[in-house]
This record gives sequence, structure tokens and C-alpha cells, in this order.
Amino acid sequence: MSDKKQTVSGKRFGEFFSNIGGLTNFSMMFFKNFLIPPYDFKEIKKHMDELGVKTLPIVSITGIIIGFVLALQSLPVMVRFGAEAFLPATVAISVCRELGPVITALIFAGRVSSGIGAELGSMRVTEQIDAMEVSAINPFRYLVVTRIIACTLILPLLTVFVDFLALLGAYVALMLSQNLTFEYYMGSVFSSLTFVDVMPGLLKTFVFGFIVGVVGSYKGYTADKGTEGVGKASTTSVVLSSLLILLFDMVLVKVTVWLWPV
Repeated sequence: MSDKKQTVSGKRFGEFFSNIGGLTNFSMMFFKNFLIPPYDFKEIKKHMDELGVKTLPIVSITGIIIGFVLALQSLPVMVRFGAEAFLPATVAISVCRELGPVITALIFAGRVSSGIGAELGSMRVTEQIDAMEVSAINPFRYLVVTRIIACTLILPLLTVFVDFLALLGAYVALMLSQNLTFEYYMGSVFSSLTFVDVMPGLLKTFVFGFIVGVVGSYKGYTADKGTEGVGKASTTSVVLSSLLILLFDMVLVKVTVWLWPV
């Protein structure tokens, strides 16, 4: 039984590193095609609308809940130490530095990466991509490059929106519990936030957006085995992109601390 478990674990590790190697080659193909104009801006705009704007409802609700819950959870601790006056600043820094970018990226990955994987996977197994190649159309530039660019550009915009809603949700929680005025809350928030708190968190969302686009496109573009392959591409896209977002976040946090020490 233990040998069987070891075999399964070894197979999963092998698949993971195989995916990493495939993603590396796929990313190099993207940059090779990305650096060669012209660019299909109309297609990029269409994907930004389909992949990003339609994600607004779920990230909006999530942003409000993040701020509301964070403020309510932090309030008893701050009151215990007599530091409730610092609560708006604490929430603002936590949201802008880490919670806003990472949680938005994970939700974005869950909705967008699976959608890209399923869409491109369906096109692969129904031989639509092969038909484009026969027609002298570069399917990689048309299907993959445009989607990755759209994901990379739209996620930072979604993150800014989620950060704002999270701060608004935190204000609602503090208003209900402490009868805090909006002017005092916003003054405390803006006086506490600095360049180091806002920009690093925003810049790393470009990396997260790129990861979501690359993983979804790679799993869908290389799908096989018919409808089973489409389902597998959709599922593994979410898992792999979420895992890579967390791993890259760990690295980028260290880079941020090194470049902009507090």
C-alpha cells in the first residue's frame, strides 16, 4: 500500500515539474511572438471585457467582505491594547500590501484560467486550431498572445477596484461598531499609506495576471484526449495557477522588502 502511495506521489511530482518545464517553453514562445508586431488590439480589448469586466461582480463582493471581516476581526485586538485609533491604517496597509492583490488574483485565476483552459481545450480537441494552422493563420498569436496580454493588463485594474471596495467595507464595519466618521477614517487611511505600501502590491499583480493567462492558455492549447482532456485542462489550470500565484507572491514579497526596506 505504501509503495502504491509513493508511486502516486512520485507521479504527481513528475507531472508538476513537467508542467513547469512546459510552461517555461510556452512563456518563451509567448515573448517570441509578443515582440513581433503588429498587435491585434481589437482582440485584446474583447478579451479584457470578457475575462476582466465580467469578473467585476464576484471580486466586488469579495472586496467588501475582505475589508468588513478584517476590520471586525482586528477591532477586539486593537481595543485590548488601546490602539483602536490605528485600526484604519492597519486595514489599509494589510489590504493594499497583500490581501487585495493576492485574493483578487486567486479569484481571477478561478474564473479566468479555467475558462481559457476550457475554451482553448475545446478548440484543440475539435481541431479548430489545426484548421487555423492549415489556413496559414498563426493560432498562437491570435488565441494565446491576445489572452495573456489581456489578463496581464486587466488584473491590476481589478485589484485597484477591490482595494477601494475593501477599504469601503472596513469603513462600514467601523461605522457600525464605533460610529466612526467618514472624514476621520479616510484621513487616517490616506495619511498611513505610502508608495511602498501601494505600488509593490499593484506591480506584482502584473505578474499574477501573466501567470493566469499563461497557465490557462498552456493547459488549453496542449489539451488532448477529447472531452476528458478539456475537463482536465480546465481543472488543472485553476490549481496550477493558484499554486504559482502563491509561490511567486512569496518570492515577490522578499524582493519588495529588499528593494524598499521599511
